[in-house]
Amino acid sequence: MMTFFVSMAADVLVAVLLVATIASSVKLSGRINRLKADEAALRSTIGDLVVASATAERAIAGLRATLDECDRTLTERLAGAERTSTDLAAHVQAGESVISRIAAIVGQARTSATAAPAAAPAAPRPVAVETVPAIGNGERVGAALAAAQALSERALDRLRARAA
Repeated sequence: MMTFFVSMAADVLVAVLLVATIASSVKLSGRINRLKADEAALRSTIGDLVVASATAERAIAGLRATLDECDRTLTERLAGAERTSTDLAAHVQAGESVISRIAAIVGQARTSATAAPAAAPAAPRPVAVETVPAIGNGERVGAALAAAQALSERALDRLRARAA
């Protein structure tokens, strides 16, 4: 009889262990299924990341090309601005030269107007004025110089007419 109880106890113990093993196997199977689902989601995420990184690389290449174009355009515009600035400085210098010559002519005319009443009126003499070399917009500078000469000659003629 004792062997019967030992045999029965051994069978019950094997049955309990078998049930525990089955329960453990069911839990592990569930975990494995979740891991497989997570693996599929992870593979999908990795695929999306690869696509996004490829898109980002193309965008960076486009930005670099745009940056190079902007740099080239800015360099061209700065060079143009530098040329314009140099031309403008030359025109300003030419204008100052014209104004100083006009001032000299007017000063000479005032001096001769005050000396003219004491002396006999003489025939009007032409005033020699140097021409400014054409720089850049030479036509405009030449036209301004011609207009300044004409104005100074008229002023001299008026002063001489008053003195006479």
